[in-house]
Amino acid sequence: MSTTSNLSMPPIGVGTFRLKGDDAYQAVSTALELGYRHIDTAQIYGNEQDVGRAIADSGVARDELFVTTKIWTDNFTQDKLIPSLRESLDKLQLDQVDLTLIHWPSPKGEVPMQEYLGELMKAREQGMTRLTGVSNFTIDNLNEAFELVGPENIATNQVEIHPFLQNRKMVEFAREQGLHLTAYMPLAVGKVMKDKTLDRIAEEHGATPPQVVMAWLMLQGIAVIPSSTKRLHLESNLEADRVQLTADDLKFIRELDDGERIANPDFAPEWD
Repeated sequence: MSTTSNLSMPPIGVGTFRLKGDDAYQAVSTALELGYRHIDTAQIYGNEQDVGRAIADSGVARDELFVTTKIWTDNFTQDKLIPSLRESLDKLQLDQVDLTLIHWPSPKGEVPMQEYLGELMKAREQGMTRLTGVSNFTIDNLNEAFELVGPENIATNQVEIHPFLQNRKMVEFAREQGLHLTAYMPLAVGKVMKDKTLDRIAEEHGATPPQVVMAWLMLQGIAVIPSSTKRLHLESNLEADRVQLTADDLKFIRELDDGERIANPDFAPEWD
C-alpha cells in the first residue's frame, strides 16, 4: 500500500459540496492546476468518483495532497462503516485518505457514538485513513467523543462558520481544548459578496470580500474549504492569506454575526 506523507492539513482547500459530474471534475482539476493541495468531499455529495478522476488525471504526487471524505449517517453501523469507506477509496482511486470525518452526529442518536467512532478507529488501524475527525458536532457531542476515543483522535471538527454565523461558543471551546476547526460554507453561499462592510474592508486592502473572510478565518487558525467552479474565483481564493486585517477590520466583521445558519437539516443536533 502506498503511504501518504505526514502532511498536515493546508489552511485553504477546495470544497466540492453541490458539485456533481463534470462540474466536480473540472473544479478539482482547475484547483490542483492552480496549486490547491487540500480537497474535501463526502459520500453524500455523490462526486467521489469525479474527484478521484480529477486527482488521478492531475499528475500531482499523492504525498503532496490532503484528501478528506466523510461517512454518511446511513453508514454508521458496525457492518457498514468500513465497507462504505472502502467504496469511497475505490471511487477516489486512493489506497488511503488523509482524513475521514463522521459527517453528522447520528440522527436522534440512533447509532451509538461508541459504535461509529469505534469503527472509524478500526478503519484507521487498517490503514484506510491517516487521520480521523468529525463534522457538525456540538460541544456536547465533542465532549462525548473525547471521552470515548480521546481528543488526540479528533483531528478537526468541520462546521459552518462565516461572518453571519461566527459560531463563537464552538470557536472558544475549540481554542480551550486545542481542537482544530475547519469552516465549511465560509462564504455563506455567496452572501459575503453582497455585504457592504466586507466590500469596504476588501476595497481598503485591494482584495475581494471572499479573500477578507478567509483571511479572517485563517487568522483564527481555522481552515477554509470554499467551493467554486470558476477559475478566477479559485485563483483569487488561494491568495487570501496575503490579506493583513487590522484590529478595526476584525471589530467590524465581528458585528456582522446574526446567527444565520445555512446548513440546518431536520436531523441536525441542537446547536450551541
